[in-house]
Amino acid sequence: MEQDAFMEPFSSRVGVLRCKIYLLLLVIDFPVRLRFSFLSQDPPTFLFQSCHAGACSGLKVAVPSHTVHGIRGQALYLPVHYGFHTPASDIQVIWLFERPHTMPKYLLGSVNKSVVPDLEYQHKFTMMPPNASLLINPLQFTDEGNYIVKVNIQGNGTLSASQKIQVTVDDPVTKPVVQIQPSSGAVEYVGNMTLTCLVEGGSRRVYQWLKNGRPIHTSSTNSFSLQNSSLHIAPVTKEDIGNYSCLVKNPVSKMESDIIMPTIYYGPYGLRVNSDRGLKVGEVFTVDIGEAILFDCSADSYPPNTYSWIQRTNNATYVIKHGPRLEVASEKIAQKTTDYMCCAYNNITGRRDETHFTIIITSVGIEKLAQKGKSLSPLASITGISLFLIISMCLLFLWKKFQPYKVIKQKLEGRPETEYRKARAFSGHEDALDDFGIYEFVAFPDASGVARMPARSVPASDGVPGQDLHSTIYEVIQHIPAQQQDHPESSSQDGEEDACLDRHDEAGLQELGRCKEQDKGKHSQAKQCI
Repeated sequence: MEQDAFMEPFSSRVGVLRCKIYLLLLVIDFPVRLRFSFLSQDPPTFLFQSCHAGACSGLKVAVPSHTVHGIRGQALYLPVHYGFHTPASDIQVIWLFERPHTMPKYLLGSVNKSVVPDLEYQHKFTMMPPNASLLINPLQFTDEGNYIVKVNIQGNGTLSASQKIQVTVDDPVTKPVVQIQPSSGAVEYVGNMTLTCLVEGGSRRVYQWLKNGRPIHTSSTNSFSLQNSSLHIAPVTKEDIGNYSCLVKNPVSKMESDIIMPTIYYGPYGLRVNSDRGLKVGEVFTVDIGEAILFDCSADSYPPNTYSWIQRTNNATYVIKHGPRLEVASEKIAQKTTDYMCCAYNNITGRRDETHFTIIITSVGIEKLAQKGKSLSPLASITGISLFLIISMCLLFLWKKFQPYKVIKQKLEGRPETEYRKARAFSGHEDALDDFGIYEFVAFPDASGVARMPARSVPASDGVPGQDLHSTIYEVIQHIPAQQQDHPESSSQDGEEDACLDRHDEAGLQELGRCKEQDKGKHSQAKQCI
């Protein structure tokens, strides 16, 4: 009985080991049996089938990713999905582990819902069939490598498919700290600076340097260490001032350091002098006497400059004040033109700069005070001048608009008749005024030179071409009235002249009618009537 009790756990172990060996032989021995089967021309014991675009049923094994990153000390889940479209009596899943240059190791396997683990790893790897996914808990650096999953389906034949997953194991990085050497700072164009990124934890660390949130690249003044853990700047310049940080990352985490600003001494640059009053033209300030002016001297520098003000008088210079501001009372200046100089000095960089300017004192201020209650303000003067110019332009426009008619009228009235006729003969019908006058129609019954008979006078606009009345010829004669001087009697003379012309025209028309009636009867009688 004691022997049976002793042998019972041993037989259990033997059974598990025998099952494990059987599974290994099934995996390893299958290609050998298949080869011998083909060599002996006998049908193989196991038949593999593959899917041909829906022509037959098949097996497919898929994994979300072929590379999985894990954190040391935590659990890692390797998901696997498989599917088939054929009746299956048995489903077998096998997990193997391999490292570079080593043989694969059996981890665990299952047939249907029975799991057969390797005794060495039975507490580390877990699988719950028919799910083929694998759980590794806890994950260690020794677990890094390739994991192979193989699925076999037993039905009318045997279908087999496998996938490989690469697993990496890392420690998450801790927050880095940046150190600067020298910590006291560096002088522009003279000193160098090194920034070092320190990280306590994390594996497979990758370093990246940032300036104002943007990556820093290698340049003529920037260089990096072998793993980019240090940044070297030589020499430093004013442009290197900014917010620096170090970003450290690995496949499972990333951390960024606090922002640090290195100390760089530079300057002075851009020295200039400004004032709150006076007129500045270039480096010359024009000031009214009696005014107090405040001058400000500034330059870009770190640390801040020390300023001194120097005055030049009678070819001699002397310091009148220290500090960035200078107040000048114009009434206390003996000369009307005085030269000044502002000097800026940086006691760290050892550099200095200076700028010159001139103050001119004018007496405009006294005249302004004397004429304050008498003279108009500049705005009132400008407004008055503008109104005067606008009114003058309006009057000129009105004169231009109505003056030409009067000028033309005076020229026509003052022009002699002979000159007017001569101009008309040479110029043709150039002016509508040339057509003004009294027109007379004269009829000629034949071409024998009989005396002319006056006809009806009509204006130039009513003139019509002559018409033949039994070979009668008409001629139009224009009468231009003599120019009259402008006086009160001109209107009465014009009325008498018009009445006379009307009477003459009425008699002529009556006479012409009688001549036409007689001309119808006999041509000879028409001659006598005319």
